[in-house]
Amino acid sequence: PELLLLDEPLAALDAHTRLEVRSQLRRHLAGFDGATVLVTHDPLDAMVLADRLIVIEHGRLVQQGPPGEVARRPRTDYAARLVGLNLYRGVADGAGVKVGELLLHACEQVDGPAFVAFPPAAVALYRTRPDGSPRNLWQAVIDGIERHGDNVRVHLDGPLAAVADITPAAVAELDLSPGQRIWASGK
Repeated sequence: PELLLLDEPLAALDAHTRLEVRSQLRRHLAGFDGATVLVTHDPLDAMVLADRLIVIEHGRLVQQGPPGEVARRPRTDYAARLVGLNLYRGVADGAGVKVGELLLHACEQVDGPAFVAFPPAAVALYRTRPDGSPRNLWQAVIDGIERHGDNVRVHLDGPLAAVADITPAAVAELDLSPGQRIWASGK
């Protein structure tokens, strides 16, 4: 065939089998001479199996490109969540980007409309306001806590809604629970 359509091909598999089948499928697709359309809601499947991603949100195409480019530069909150990033739109003025009421310090000096993106692992949590080097600092309320691989994903609400990935030991040490007010910083 010239076209292969795969609709959620790994969705019903357990985690171990999914890993094996994903690897085998990648090898088979690399040797397939035709075009493949893979429909999936799993970002890892998309990143591993696709040469080109098309992100559709609310029935509209919002971004397309190679997986690495979409992961490095997501253009919507939905695309950022799919690739595992916190993403914000703001206005840059020199080295800072204003996102809502917060001024985030950026790595690059830019002016005008800007995106700020950072992975959940770059978010640190504190019970009290830290005294030291954290520059991008805000107060948040814990909206949810869930297991995420070997880490714990903490959903934060506040002036900058974000996701933080921390260790189970950090959750215990900080004695975190939903509804708790904490301090967060993003690198």
